[in-house]
Amino acid sequence: MDITYRTALPEDAEAIGRIDSSFTTATVFRVTAGEDGFRVREVPVDPPLHKVFPDTAEAAGDHGSESRDERVFVALDGAEVCGFVAVGYAAWNRRLTVDDIEVAPAHRGRGIGRALMELAAGFGRERGAAHLWLEVSSVNAPAVHAYRRMGFTLCGLDTALYDGTPSAGERALYMARPCT
Repeated sequence: MDITYRTALPEDAEAIGRIDSSFTTATVFRVTAGEDGFRVREVPVDPPLHKVFPDTAEAAGDHGSESRDERVFVALDGAEVCGFVAVGYAAWNRRLTVDDIEVAPAHRGRGIGRALMELAAGFGRERGAAHLWLEVSSVNAPAVHAYRRMGFTLCGLDTALYDGTPSAGERALYMARPCT
């Protein structure tokens, strides 16, 4: 079936919350701090890492009831929600923040994430955004590669963001791209 896209409705929230965001990877990005700054390099992991994100109310969120500067778009395979992107616009720095983007495992590698990101970029352009910005874990190499293919580049990192969480030890990588 063809994938269709639309703005999320309140009744999509449950289906959005059920999307499996886990991944398996044979590489991760290792961040090391030195006297002159940070180094980020991709390294193999053996055995491959399988990451399952914890269920949180925030992950399922209140998708479908956004404000004027927030939007959630969904991808549908027939009537099944198979992906979504949630974004928010900040006028002060003309940034569209990608709060979350997920594609169900069976639907990955088909361009759905790219199409959702382009819907987000279009929303950003409507608002006057200069760039899209997102945060991704250093262990989520598949997502980092996908974002790079979408035109994102590394623009920063945070070595302490996940401290005190189940993701302690991972590093937050920040990526951005023009909103064109």
